Amino acid sequence: MLKNLMPNDHWIAHYNKDFLKSDFSAGLIVAIMLIPQAMAYSMLAGLPPVIGLYASTIPLIIYALLGSSRQLAVGPVAMVSLLVFSGVSTLAEPGSDQFIAYALLLSLMVGAIQLSMGLFRLGFIVNFLSHAVISGFTSAAALIIGFSQLKHLLGIKLEGGKNVFLLLFDAFQKIGIINWITFAIGIGSIIVLIYFKKKFPKFPAPLLVVVGSTLVVYFFNLEERGVSIIREVPGGLPAFSLPAFSVDSITALLPIALTISFVGFMESIAVAKTIASKEKYKVDSNQELTGLGAANIVGSFFSASPVTGGFSRTAVNYQAGAKSGLASIITALLIMLTLLFFTDLFYYLPNAVLAAIIMVAVFGLIDVKEAKHLFRIKQSDGWVLVITFFATLLTSIEAGILIGAGASLLLFIWRSAYPHTAELGYIEEEDIFKNVDRYENAKMFKDTLVFRIDASLYFANLAFLEERLRKEISDKDAVNRVVLDFSGVNAIDAVAIDELEKLIDEYKEAGIEFHLAHVKGPVMDLLKRAGWKEKYGEKIEYLTLHQALQPSRGSFHVS
Repeated sequence: MLKNLMPNDHWIAHYNKDFLKSDFSAGLIVAIMLIPQAMAYSMLAGLPPVIGLYASTIPLIIYALLGSSRQLAVGPVAMVSLLVFSGVSTLAEPGSDQFIAYALLLSLMVGAIQLSMGLFRLGFIVNFLSHAVISGFTSAAALIIGFSQLKHLLGIKLEGGKNVFLLLFDAFQKIGIINWITFAIGIGSIIVLIYFKKKFPKFPAPLLVVVGSTLVVYFFNLEERGVSIIREVPGGLPAFSLPAFSVDSITALLPIALTISFVGFMESIAVAKTIASKEKYKVDSNQELTGLGAANIVGSFFSASPVTGGFSRTAVNYQAGAKSGLASIITALLIMLTLLFFTDLFYYLPNAVLAAIIMVAVFGLIDVKEAKHLFRIKQSDGWVLVITFFATLLTSIEAGILIGAGASLLLFIWRSAYPHTAELGYIEEEDIFKNVDRYENAKMFKDTLVFRIDASLYFANLAFLEERLRKEISDKDAVNRVVLDFSGVNAIDAVAIDELEKLIDEYKEAGIEFHLAHVKGPVMDLLKRAGWKEKYGEKIEYLTLHQALQPSRGSFHVS
């Protein structure tokens, strides 16, 4: 069965032994990076740090066996961790046994959704989340994630929940009672992480701040001065267990499970395709869903929180020389060794350092350039980004992406309801027809209106089209013929056919005839089924505008 789930060109079937050194090196580097990240992201999700380490073992192996990307580094990521916290914290107290049980059930649900989508070839569904929506959502979520770590950075309790503005206001009010040692450790870690990220991006800076801060806390007994530390991290590999579930818990978790499934997959497929294009191989979106889904399902049986492919780790994996999924398997094995023998070393690790790792990672996701880019090219897309951004900040993670998707869908409907149309004129020098509003040398006919429609026709845009045609015809007293250029009409529905027929018959009684040119095959098939061939004959069968306009070629006037 496993072989049937694997892509035909899987790396296992064609593994080159010369890749072993590169894969081992990449696996080691990513493991060093992932250990502190996994613990930090688990803390962000409201889970014990060890859950993040569990999520960095079995799921990585399953994805490496079933996924189509050779370099994608799967594991806990900030966005998904925040979504887990956002969805599960409404049902149970973060960190509690019930919270952990819900999180593991969430992994199973996310995996089931993704695996089902992959097996049924439904990867195209995520395309309905536009880039503007994802960019706005990601930027807002990055702010929410980053500021949610203020309590660990400042060493104090903060009120305000997930609302960024209330959180900042409470932090400002409590500025006088912060733990300055904790703050110094956190800020110092941020400075070190940013410095190495800019100057030496391949250096495992997270490991440096983890080791350095742990030694400082241990030798100076800083936990006695109020510095919050990780303390006990259970050792050993995760045991097999079935996530507890009920109909009520599944119903309550379904909205957040769907959100994680889509958002996690989009983050994963975006970076996977980027790397694949550089390496000149193909990533299959449905196979990616299968791999991620299976990873989450199997992971849920071994106490793993939901996972997906991460931007930063994948970039590091690729830059470190990863050639295949073996690099991820090596990463998982090294983390298993850490769980077996080295968890005691994390006892004195400050929570402020994990908060710093999260902040540096997520604030890099805030994309101001993309907002400027969208506003420069098309303002409507820029406003969708802004709406999604503020909706996510002011409401919730789930509601924000739904509002953004809704705004994007409404924009699409509006554009399709008011399509672009153009009156065409003839440019003799080039023997071509062009929009008269864009080409001053395009000549119009005295008795003929040439009108191009640049969209498929359906019930929602026929009223607009009819209004545009009536206006154009009424503005030209001498018109006795209308030629519709259907070169941009890829589809037409029954309602549009009926309404267009009524319009043509109405103008025929007024002495104005309609002709159609450039009608595409699928559209012509529908027109013939509607009886247009018998009713209008050759008037709907002109292959070119030249044919349709042959009787009027000598009667130009300049607009």
